[in-house]
Order: sequence, then C-alpha cells, then structure tokens
Amino acid sequence: MKYLGLAYFTPEAFAQMSPDEVKALVSQCPALDEKMRATGKMLVSASLGDLDRWKTLRPRAGKTLVTDGPYTEAKEVVGGLFIIEADTPEEAQRIAAMHPAATIGEAGGWAVELIPLDFYLTP
Repeated sequence: MKYLGLAYFTPEAFAQMSPDEVKALVSQCPALDEKMRATGKMLVSASLGDLDRWKTLRPRAGKTLVTDGPYTEAKEVVGGLFIIEADTPEEAQRIAAMHPAATIGEAGGWAVELIPLDFYLTP
C-alpha cells in the first residue's frame, strides 16, 4: 500500500529561531532524507516552495478565483511531502518516523501526518 506523508511546520515558530538555529536544524535533513531513501520504499519526496509563492484556486460564480497563499488559515503549514510504499501500516510508520519532520525540529513545530492512499499511481 502507498502512503502519503505530509511534513508540517509552524512559520511563527521558525520566525522566532535565529538564522544559525534554522541553519543547524536544516543541515540535519539531508542525512535523514537519505536514510529514508535507503529503505528502497520512498517513491517521491519534495519540499514545497515558499509560502509567498503559493496560489489557491477556488470556484466562484462559474469562474476560477486565484488568490495568494495557502488555502486555509492554520498555524501549521505543509512544507513537504513524500510517498512511500509499505507492506504494513507499521512499516509505513517506521519509515515515516525517519523523516526530519518526525525526528528533529520540535522548535520549528515540525510534524508528519501519514495518510493511506486509496488509489495507485500509474507509471
């Protein structure tokens, strides 16, 4: 089964961190990402672009309205995503727990949401 992992962060928490603290935190990510890739179970991994470049499209009066920013008001924002394929939910949780947002970054409000996918991607 495939699982979508959404990696969250809290922009306000990051804003309170010094540039050196952010750099020290982010510098740990490549090794953790590689650990996940080494399982052979990661299909996709991506960081999402800066929030100030996000767009939201909504249907309004028969037209598509485009606005700036994330689509919801929330204190946590999705900053990255990954898709893994695992044989069991426990395996999916073990692999997702390797993601930087699940292992480090408490000061930045990081978290991972793991969601089973009900469809399969076609090649």
